[in-house]
Amino acid sequence: MDSEKPNNAADQADRSLELATAAAQVIEDNRGRDICILDMRHLTPIFDYFVIGTGGSRRQLHAMSEEIDDKLEKELGDRRMGREGYDESRWILLDYGTVVVHLFDEETREYFQLEQLWADAKKVDMTGILRGE
Repeated sequence: MDSEKPNNAADQADRSLELATAAAQVIEDNRGRDICILDMRHLTPIFDYFVIGTGGSRRQLHAMSEEIDDKLEKELGDRRMGREGYDESRWILLDYGTVVVHLFDEETREYFQLEQLWADAKKVDMTGILRGE
């Protein structure tokens, strides 16, 4: 798929969901836990989806982050706009514009509780999306 911008809202939503599910799959492939995708489209015009996952170590969080970059940039033709928290490796945020990926260690995820903070966001049903399910 090329990196052209979708030309309408439906195409944009489909593209954003494709990126979000690809990121979620990478998290699962790297043994990440508690993976969820939050549909943010009705809550904010800034982005479409949050992808949230938990890793057990700094090394695992780095691997997930780097492989998400590879998948979304090299395979799907998207571009990361920003990355935060990589050095500290407690909460790595990957910003792809319409999709924001949050990779947490267990303690930090429990502390910030993004799912509760954004409780009005609909969780995307990942049944049949992730290969390991």
